[in-house]
Amino acid sequence: MKYALVIFETDESRSRIQTDRGTHRGAYESWIGQIAAAGKLVSGDALQTERIAAVTVRKTPDGAATVTEGPAHPGEETLGGWFVIDVADREEAIELAKGLRTPETVEIWPLLETA
Repeated sequence: MKYALVIFETDESRSRIQTDRGTHRGAYESWIGQIAAAGKLVSGDALQTERIAAVTVRKTPDGAATVTEGPAHPGEETLGGWFVIDVADREEAIELAKGLRTPETVEIWPLLETA
């Protein structure tokens, strides 16, 4: 089964990155490297979150678009990136997500399977 591990940065993780980028990046790369070495990583990307803000485009029922600066859901946690993994089941996805040793939040979403 394929799952998306959706990574949300927190105020704490952003502070750690700024304080000791090497240690934070090393822990993060070690985690995803272990998943890749196990043959479970399908794809993934990190978002540029330090210098460039998100832009949100919202559509109204009549089809008009509203453009605003910033994420769609502003707050302490912001989207930082995602990985797609291929694992046996939900429990394995949870165990892999628990292995991240940095203070980010990880949401686990099953990918829609098409016929």
